[in-house]
Amino acid sequence: MLGERTYENILYEREGDIALVTMNRPEKRNALSMAHMRELTDCFRRIGEEREAQVVILAANGPAFCSGHDLSEMIGRTPEDYRRIFEVCTELMMTIRSIPQPVIARVHATATAAGCQLVATCDLVVASEEARFATPGVKIGLFCSTPMVALSRSVGQKKAMEMLLTGDFVPAEEAREAGLVSRVVPAERLEEETRALAERIIEASPLVVGLGKQAFYRQLEMPTEQAYAYTKEVMSFNATFEDAQEGMCAFLQKRRPEWKGR
Repeated sequence: MLGERTYENILYEREGDIALVTMNRPEKRNALSMAHMRELTDCFRRIGEEREAQVVILAANGPAFCSGHDLSEMIGRTPEDYRRIFEVCTELMMTIRSIPQPVIARVHATATAAGCQLVATCDLVVASEEARFATPGVKIGLFCSTPMVALSRSVGQKKAMEMLLTGDFVPAEEAREAGLVSRVVPAERLEEETRALAERIIEASPLVVGLGKQAFYRQLEMPTEQAYAYTKEVMSFNATFEDAQEGMCAFLQKRRPEWKGR
């Protein structure tokens, strides 16, 4: 069971239907070492498999949310070593996208390079007014090519290119306007507002939310006609669910639905 597992680089706890995953390498600004990434992947995968939580909040301890890859592991390696590092990183990002639960990033401070990629990968992002975001790899001779994948699917092309080519920091409100962040709140209300958003999601059927998350990302890269053909089938399948029938009946009868997860 996940609740019985101990990690070295992250903390895990579950509060009712909310799973809280906290990156806990404050002295390294939560840099994504290989061990750190593997632990995050393992934790998210287990959350998805066990289905005990309906929403996941990804948070961090220390002065930064995440400073990107651990550069101490990036010096003097072979091409195969680098390929493996980026494969492990990609596996982490794809795991976050593949689990049925929505993942909310709770960003209190800076998120840079692969840390910005991590933010862009999460389904929703609540950021403190003090948070900042950047993809500064170009400044050290290592273009943020893998972070670019998640970033360019969250913000417009011109803003993504500006961030990638300059490496400059983008403040929280500007990141919200660009589409990287869902909500910006005062620092003292960050935990409260993130939890409130999670609790709003929990009101819905977890079965339906999981189906919807999967369908959202699948249709996103399809041409419009293909996307409609795909989502028509998804919605027709969804309509047969016991939860869908219960939800529609509850709406018509003006009462709260009772979800069965079927």
